[in-house]
Amino acid sequence: MRRVVLKLSGEALASASSEETIDASTVDFLAREIADAMQRGGLELAVVVGGGNIWRGATGAMAGMNRANSDLMGMLGTVINALALQDAIESHGRPTRVMSAIGMDQVAEPYIRRRAVRHLEKGRVVIFAAGMGNPYFTTDTPAAQRAAEIEAEIVLKGTHGGVDGVYNEDPRKNPDAVKFEEISFDEVISRDLRVMDMTAITFCKDNHLLLRVFDLMADGNLGRALDGFAVGTLVK
Repeated sequence: MRRVVLKLSGEALASASSEETIDASTVDFLAREIADAMQRGGLELAVVVGGGNIWRGATGAMAGMNRANSDLMGMLGTVINALALQDAIESHGRPTRVMSAIGMDQVAEPYIRRRAVRHLEKGRVVIFAAGMGNPYFTTDTPAAQRAAEIEAEIVLKGTHGGVDGVYNEDPRKNPDAVKFEEISFDEVISRDLRVMDMTAITFCKDNHLLLRVFDLMADGNLGRALDGFAVGTLVK
């Protein structure tokens, strides 16, 4: 694979064994996985990071907050996560750029598609923050949108919490749930399998983007996914 978008949830940067919002050892593990993956010649990697470990817009809205304001708070959380991930990746010797959909020139570059592509061509890991800059969307949708904009070959949806792909039911609730090695977008939609936000799933389908859902927290799994091994579930 040449150009790839990796989607990370904000919760992936935390740890069940720690009360910290951002767990340093977990972030270092993810950064090491990314740095090791970048040793492949010619790989261009962009990362879209969520903010659920800090704030979820939908949660605030359910508590009575204005949904737009609550979502903006979540977008700012993604910028904090992006900066933490940037620092960790650069500590492993890989150059990075954080690009934000919300203007904040002191901490991140503004998102400009051509500039993002140029960074990727120069071998920099580009971290997209602040979603699309618009409320009412999860960070799954901008992951798909950015992938289309930069003409990525695939979206890699990294999971955590022991779920290593797409199942017919939640394997954490039903140990007899069946994992799909490969599944179509139409079937994901018809079965209402919440592997990503449904808006993102539909966007991937309409724009002919491949999606691989896999366990990012397994050592070396990112590299295996990039090398074409059948880790997790391929959605096409």
